[in-house]
Amino acid sequence: MTRKFTFRSAGTSLLALALAMPMAMSPIAAPPAHALFGIGGGPFIVYDPTNHAENLLTAARALEQINNQIAQLQNEAQMLINQARNLANLPYSALQQIQQNVSRTQQLLAQAQNIAFDVQSIDQMFQQDYGNLSLTATDQQMIAEARSRWENTVGGLQDAMRVQAGVVGNIDANRAEMSALVGQSQNAVGALQATQAGNQLLALQSQQLSDLIAVISANGRANALTEAERATAAEQGRIQRERFLTPGSGYQPGNAQMFN
Repeated sequence: MTRKFTFRSAGTSLLALALAMPMAMSPIAAPPAHALFGIGGGPFIVYDPTNHAENLLTAARALEQINNQIAQLQNEAQMLINQARNLANLPYSALQQIQQNVSRTQQLLAQAQNIAFDVQSIDQMFQQDYGNLSLTATDQQMIAEARSRWENTVGGLQDAMRVQAGVVGNIDANRAEMSALVGQSQNAVGALQATQAGNQLLALQSQQLSDLIAVISANGRANALTEAERATAAEQGRIQRERFLTPGSGYQPGNAQMFN
């Protein structure tokens, strides 16, 4: 019997042979594949599910790496922003007001009457007015020295009151500066601004402490002058009493002329 071969049967045989050759040549069994044939025996595409899954897994890992890099870049950008905030200077300064308060108190101390806050001046004035009193001084001299000591005491008391008034006058300015600095500290955008606000608050407290020291010094000066005047007055009273009780030269006879 004679067999008839057609183009269709030949194409089918070649296709079967092409599909069978990779399976015969490969020593390892390959996973099943689904072949999609074109129309009229044209080109075809082989779908491999394992390869497709591996491709999807590789793409997912690459996408995850990209997301991690994006997150890392965002974190670095935020870190740079935070560093810039931490390095930002405080846009407020209370230094001028603090210096004005300190200068005002210093001026009041420098205006001390008669005896200044100076060691050399104090030694000179005490040697002059509160030193050893002379037994031979006249009554007028003793009165003048006593009045000078009284003036020193009254001047010291007045100086103390003036310093007290000046310090009390600084309270309102200090309160305003403290309120402003606390507000700046609470609204600080970075560590540097908060630190600078804290430093200025410490400077303000130091200025208040200096005012307190000035008041204590002025009061101590006034008390010291009062005690010095009291001690000198006691010494002057002792001298006057001793002079009064010391016997004199007595009666000395002399010539008297009553009529021409």
